[in-house]
Amino acid sequence: MKTASAVALSIAAALGLSACGQKAEAPNIPFAPYDKSYSSKLDMAQVDYHYPIPTAEIAKVTPDYLATLDQEQLDQIYARLTAGPIPDGAFDGRILLPKGSSGKFRLSEIVGGFAGTALNLKGLVLEDVGEALWRGKVFYRQERVLRNRIEDLAVLKKIGLVQGEPKKMDFNGKQTWLLFPAKLYCGQSLLDARRESIIIDYFFTDEIPGYQENPDFLAGRRGLRVRDEIRMIRPGFYLGRAYLDKGFALNFTLYNKDMDDKGREAFVKTGAVQEDCWPGTQQRKVLASAGR
Repeated sequence: MKTASAVALSIAAALGLSACGQKAEAPNIPFAPYDKSYSSKLDMAQVDYHYPIPTAEIAKVTPDYLATLDQEQLDQIYARLTAGPIPDGAFDGRILLPKGSSGKFRLSEIVGGFAGTALNLKGLVLEDVGEALWRGKVFYRQERVLRNRIEDLAVLKKIGLVQGEPKKMDFNGKQTWLLFPAKLYCGQSLLDARRESIIIDYFFTDEIPGYQENPDFLAGRRGLRVRDEIRMIRPGFYLGRAYLDKGFALNFTLYNKDMDDKGREAFVKTGAVQEDCWPGTQQRKVLASAGR
């Protein structure tokens, strides 16, 4: 049952893994000072106002760089982003697991109470499980739905969590199965309510056409009750936060190289992007290269 538990958690949590993996110059991103005391931290509005990120530095951000940051730094970056456009098409992903105060993965500390789901993570490495199963997400912008890309069904089939043959697609020469559908919409961020994020909501996954009871139920209202939210770092590159029943679980990234290559130059020069969601009343300070 340990294997089934880890599979359920790793899939439903960010259902996140590697992209923009090339070596690159680290960005010079300013952060508000903080320590372990919550009272020492600036609120997100002050971080946004006093520590704007130049677009030339945003252009250097990679998932590898984000993986070196602590949770407070990731939160500060997320708060300085807007939702940008609701994505369309396939994205690669990466899971960024935060550490809990006990030294164990925080994910394993918050999931114990889910009804009907046995979750025992002791001795298991969630990144390894996630990398064996999850390869990213596919957005269907017009339909406002999403599905997750799974490249290896062997583990799921071995523990009886796949029935029939799920829908498949080819992505970059590899065949992936499309599982765990979710609804897409703009909504309030659970971290930063000043502006909306793009919400990936699995709660009513069983209402989406193509829903497959096993294993899709794992992410829904009878499973882990997953809710993701994402904001755009730059065109083709998003930073996400995964919640289990409104409890924060982990961070993840989504990346589409073609979109990044096409949109990066214009974004660095102007900082302008399409906003499908409410950007809030506090104007975001953008230091674009063409005019600071």
